[in-house]
Amino acid sequence: MKFMKLGSKPDSFQTDGNNVRFVATELATDIIVHVGEVKFHLHKFPLLSKSARLQKLVAATNDESNNEIHILNVPGGPAAFEICAKFCYGMTVILNAYNVVAARCAAEYLEMHESVEKGNLIYKIEVFLDTSIFRSWKDSIIVLQTTKSLLPWSEDLKLVSHCIDSIASKASIDASMVEWSYTYNRKKLPSENGLDTQWNGVKKQQSVPKDWWVEDLCELEMDFYRRLIMAIKAKGRMSGKVIGEALKAYTYRRIRGFGRGSLIHEGDVMKSRSLLETIIWLLPFEKGSVSCSFLLKLLTAASLLDSGEMGKKELIKRIGRQLEEASVPDLLIPSMSGEDTVYDTNMVLSIVEEFVMQDSGAAHTSPKASEVLEETRSPAIVSGSSKISVAKLVDGYLAEIAKDPKLPLSKFVDLAEMLSADSRPVHDGLYRAIDRYLKEHPGLSKSERKKICGLMDCKKLSADACSHAVQNERLPLRAVVQVLFFEQVRAAATAAGRTENCGGSYGSSSSGVTTNTEDDWDGLPTVEDLKLLKSMKLVGGGESERSSDSNAASKNQGNDRAGNGKVKGIMMPKKILGKLLSSKGQGGENTSSDTSGSPGSANQDEPKSTPLRNTRYSVS
Repeated sequence: MKFMKLGSKPDSFQTDGNNVRFVATELATDIIVHVGEVKFHLHKFPLLSKSARLQKLVAATNDESNNEIHILNVPGGPAAFEICAKFCYGMTVILNAYNVVAARCAAEYLEMHESVEKGNLIYKIEVFLDTSIFRSWKDSIIVLQTTKSLLPWSEDLKLVSHCIDSIASKASIDASMVEWSYTYNRKKLPSENGLDTQWNGVKKQQSVPKDWWVEDLCELEMDFYRRLIMAIKAKGRMSGKVIGEALKAYTYRRIRGFGRGSLIHEGDVMKSRSLLETIIWLLPFEKGSVSCSFLLKLLTAASLLDSGEMGKKELIKRIGRQLEEASVPDLLIPSMSGEDTVYDTNMVLSIVEEFVMQDSGAAHTSPKASEVLEETRSPAIVSGSSKISVAKLVDGYLAEIAKDPKLPLSKFVDLAEMLSADSRPVHDGLYRAIDRYLKEHPGLSKSERKKICGLMDCKKLSADACSHAVQNERLPLRAVVQVLFFEQVRAAATAAGRTENCGGSYGSSSSGVTTNTEDDWDGLPTVEDLKLLKSMKLVGGGESERSSDSNAASKNQGNDRAGNGKVKGIMMPKKILGKLLSSKGQGGENTSSDTSGSPGSANQDEPKSTPLRNTRYSVS
């Protein structure tokens, strides 16, 4: 703490305990100055020799017998006036970071300029500020905090701007040049704690982190903090990542409940909303300057606090540019009160759409962004790994929101269809989400089941997913048939020693999902299909059996050999195969009943069956 001592006489001000202050001297006082509720019994000569305002007030008093002056609005109140009065008497005055602003404003009010007397109080305070206070990191922050209660005087005297420039300049210097005890909120350096810094006779080089100033500035109110961040940005020497870290630390410190989803119930909502919108406005434009997780927390808070649409749109654009970094819990943004669904799926749809727009070159910037910054926000080609990461993220998100019984099927389908074909080389995640939606929404109609299962490409399911799917009674019967068919093709290719990637695409499509027509779903298995299915291993009632022409050796070993003319099949419940066989035995019409609302049933108005092997399937 820096301080300055003015005057050489001891403090002779005394009080009688009734808001009366006087100077202990043999000379009788000849003026009473009322400052607020405190009366100062003083002498005219020392006061008038240094204060032009007091000279005018005394001269304006017509009645010579009236020796009282009232000053009601002196900045800093009685304490600041007492500092000025002591200086006039030549008494000892201690100035420090806590009282220097009040003394400076009071001296300005009393007009204690050089024109009245050389070496007056204003001059001495200015020297103290320039040579001591503004050279100290900690004192500059303390002084800036004290200026708030002395507005607009401190603003008019440029004390606020000088403090901000001093702090911004110190924060912007190279961290390797920081030699002082750089913070009073972080843990001290080992050397400052008295720890041994010697190792094998070599002194360790202590490094100051680039964000050493971040936590100290969290003590400031939003208005000062905003101006400081803008000043640091204007210096142009601070990276976007460090500024982003500063904004993150400030947000967690100043918005109660941030990140827990409960901030709307804590503190002043209007104040939190204003602070949040300012943080969004201050975010650096560089991609990656703040984490995607933090951006999504900001968006969640903006939704809970009902912030302005401009701020939400800005966050959505930023999140879309780095969506591959997000996690599923980050995307679970609660819906606003009054909405039926648990989570705000519209917000996530907008985010994914922004991500997709990057690849199409259609991304655009916020109208608030200046033309100078347009280049930093121009769209870039999205890498294949980013697309795959986002697809996995979306599938995981779909699996979570599928638990909501009030989630409309259209929202589920719209989000699943948002991504391009090359985003999902494997459809296991999508299958898991579809299965969960079917489980939580048992009342889906036949057409709705067709629609949601049409999102899935059976050729892109792993062996484990196929094993699960063929025993999944929630799936439409036709979906099970497709899974069985393509798994059998994969098994045949493996047995034949083919090197092609059977789990990959069997075709191409511009759509991110498989589009199955009504004929695809309602078509019945052909005789060839049934022969193929009969050759598969059947599971039912806790036992298994193989096709009648399998030799005994392969039966005992539990696997098929290519030389026997058969191909190893996957496990399939007898119940499902029974439905297939019974449907074929009804003169070409599928009359079997599916407890899960399977679209395998058909009526006379529906199209005729399409041979399974001749059906075209689009591949995502």
